Amino acid sequence: MQRSRVTNLFIALFHYPVYNKNYKETASAITTLDIHDIARVARTYGVRGYFIVTPLRDQRELAYKVIKHWTDGYGSVYNPLRREALRLVSIRSSLDEVIEDIERVEGKRPILIATDARRYNDKEMISYQELRKLIMQERLILILFGTAWGLTEEFLNKMDMLLEPIEGYTDYNHLSVRSAAAIILDRLLGKN
Repeated sequence: MQRSRVTNLFIALFHYPVYNKNYKETASAITTLDIHDIARVARTYGVRGYFIVTPLRDQRELAYKVIKHWTDGYGSVYNPLRREALRLVSIRSSLDEVIEDIERVEGKRPILIATDARRYNDKEMISYQELRKLIMQERLILILFGTAWGLTEEFLNKMDMLLEPIEGYTDYNHLSVRSAAAIILDRLLGKN
């Protein structure tokens, strides 16, 4: 059996600051599907850690309950594979906390790369091929995903780079964050 290859890549799912459908800044609700599905994708592709970020205490408590059920409760016995994936998940209230956690373990700050469904002409964008090269060079990277209608532009301005958007052959571009995370991690870390 081949050993799992763990990368130098961390991911984070942000529920704030994001836009609502009217492009007003908001905090979105955590969904249990995002917790499970993104953790399973992260484990499949060897991501070092998966952070879920929200300033809302009740939402963090919900996420803790779900994770505890699958890592320490009955769910850990019922489905050990899910336990293994959910052990990658950490709940934090801000980007600063995420960066502090990574710096504490790694001794340095990660490169911050955000995702967005929109294409920007005034921001530095990195291609999947270029980002894959950085990962293979063992650079420390944190990829940030937004919920709702995406991370706010002010927040995106704090990033080192933006990853080019996922685009199909239609003008419809509103994937679930679970789908986007799976596509992006496969493009960056998949065997093919």
